Amino acid sequence: MSLTIDDKPAAGAAPAMSPRKSRIRDLYERLAPARGEWLARNEYYYADDRAYMRFLVPEKLRVLELGCGNGQLLASLAPSYGLGIDISPAMVGEARKLHPGLNFLVGDIEDPGFLETINEKFDVIILSDTIGYLEDCQTALSHLHRFCLPETRLIVSYYSKIWEPVLKLGEWLGLKMPTVEMNWLSSEDMSNLLMLTDFEPIKREWRQLVPKRWLGLGPLINRYIGTLPVIRRMCLRDYVAARSLITARDGNRSNPSVTVLIPCRNEAGNIEPAIKRVPRFAKEMEYLFVEGHSSDNTVDEIKRVIASYPELDIRLIQQDGKGKGNAVRNGFDAAKGEVMMILDADLTMPPEDLPKFYAAIASGKGEFINGSRLVYPMENEAMRFLNHVANWTFSKLFSWLLNQRFTDTLCGTKVLYKTDYERIAANRSYFGEFDPFGDFDLLFGAAKLNLKIVEVPIRYAARTYGTTQISRFTDGWLLLRMVAVAYRRLKAF
Repeated sequence: MSLTIDDKPAAGAAPAMSPRKSRIRDLYERLAPARGEWLARNEYYYADDRAYMRFLVPEKLRVLELGCGNGQLLASLAPSYGLGIDISPAMVGEARKLHPGLNFLVGDIEDPGFLETINEKFDVIILSDTIGYLEDCQTALSHLHRFCLPETRLIVSYYSKIWEPVLKLGEWLGLKMPTVEMNWLSSEDMSNLLMLTDFEPIKREWRQLVPKRWLGLGPLINRYIGTLPVIRRMCLRDYVAARSLITARDGNRSNPSVTVLIPCRNEAGNIEPAIKRVPRFAKEMEYLFVEGHSSDNTVDEIKRVIASYPELDIRLIQQDGKGKGNAVRNGFDAAKGEVMMILDADLTMPPEDLPKFYAAIASGKGEFINGSRLVYPMENEAMRFLNHVANWTFSKLFSWLLNQRFTDTLCGTKVLYKTDYERIAANRSYFGEFDPFGDFDLLFGAAKLNLKIVEVPIRYAARTYGTTQISRFTDGWLLLRMVAVAYRRLKAF
């Protein structure tokens, strides 16, 4: 549905504008012609802000920006459909001149009557430096669910509260565009507002320790120092990505179909136990073995099991390359289920726990479900000491890199909707074909798309058949390489 764009007030009496809001509108009416000059004067600050927003918002989505100014941020996101709203007619006039391919409306985003005239849903809703100007942040946020789908992401960016004296000094010296009195929110204030309005924070980031180039020093400091734990909390810019819990609950899918993907190589003794031990927890279940050029009788055993269980939907495909990552990609491309689950054929993750993963994703509690082996005590010899230390270390590193909590990045069991996997695959070029394991390709992609990641604790068991196919040292170096890839693509850009 498209909108009729005009500047006439919505039908019915609009609420009276407060004196503060009138000052905001009048200020931006005066500043509209010079907005471009202020952007140019602080070009590095705005360029870095736009770059991070482009990281958060993939191209070709339906984007709503509330408090759009002259539309420069909205245009930089290259939406398939973009709608910007601003209280200043002069700013909207500038936006329409600069970006004729986008849509802009004059309106008060705190006026429920005005919002009711927009009968649209969006993939992304952006409040960039808008939260500081709102009269009632809680009420304004609560009205945004009407624009949300289950997959919609709300992105709020704003100035850090600790920078208030510096920014006020910058205004007094004429180095920063003038403002009226603002709401100065801490990260905790923002999290509390989102909780009160049924939005769930998914990702939080802080950027721009130095908002100037400083002869090239600013970008270097921001890239290699400003991203570090603790230090990043002193940055100028706060960003938070959140989802609507109301639409997440309303969008729950009733008993979605499932593909249990079982990558296997030299696992003949685990094939039938895998089928026997997986509970029948969904109405439609597919068991998909992806075989990796075994030297034992794994292929023959899979064929025997398929013939022995004709009442079950069991399939076999052989991967076209090497490594678990290739097997996972081949399997996900061939999967028929709406929900896709990885079950390692060594069965060290108890197949009996798969219903917990299914419940977590089908209920909407999470959009990417990751197993964690490091919560409960393990069986003897289930994981060697050095492997345990490495897993703990990498969990801390990736919690920082991905801005979501992880206790175990290397657990093989991962669950997501096929539609989300297809979005990850479509954006794979951002990271590249770097992951022989398959775990990090999915984790990085899920974090890039701001999916809600939830962990399900499992009791990790020792192998009962075969030997591990992981080399602690060779694969450890590969993991360190992936940390470097993640750092470059998620932090240092």
